[in-house]
Amino acid sequence: MMNIAALLQVKAFARQDGVFLALLWIAGFLLMMLVPTSSWGNLITLSTPFFVGWLLIRFRNNALDGELSFLRGYVYSCYTFFYASLIFAVAQYIFLRYFDNGALMTMLLNSINVLEAAYKESKMSGSSTTAELRQALSLIGQMSPIQLTFTFMMQNLFFGAILSLPIAFFCKKKKA
Repeated sequence: MMNIAALLQVKAFARQDGVFLALLWIAGFLLMMLVPTSSWGNLITLSTPFFVGWLLIRFRNNALDGELSFLRGYVYSCYTFFYASLIFAVAQYIFLRYFDNGALMTMLLNSINVLEAAYKESKMSGSSTTAELRQALSLIGQMSPIQLTFTFMMQNLFFGAILSLPIAFFCKKKKA
């Protein structure tokens, strides 16, 4: 069981490290939006669990003298994802509201075209599947920037809570 001082310490470090995670996400997002043919944006985004694990190990070694329970690691990781999601949502809203100019919809449309070609090549039920994808794209296109940002923020929080489980498990450490 964590006490109040330990929780305050975890939250303080998670706030600081949430800024670093948000900067990583912002860099990945901007690369995906501005250079959609490059895979660097996706690679940066996929590095998230390893980056949070590294931040957690740094917290464990520098602030906790090398000892970390699963619960404290999980709480730290969840708070880090929470703070990063808030900061990233603000940056994402600013981009979608003022700088997007259709880049998100173009990227999604290109992804659907690639999926459509893959469905046709594998002889899956392409017509109904691609029709559903195009319908989903039209629904996304009708969403305002704040609705898109909120949707992405909830997705980040959900995946953050899920990813925090293995991160905390692999980064926990008891003193010998």
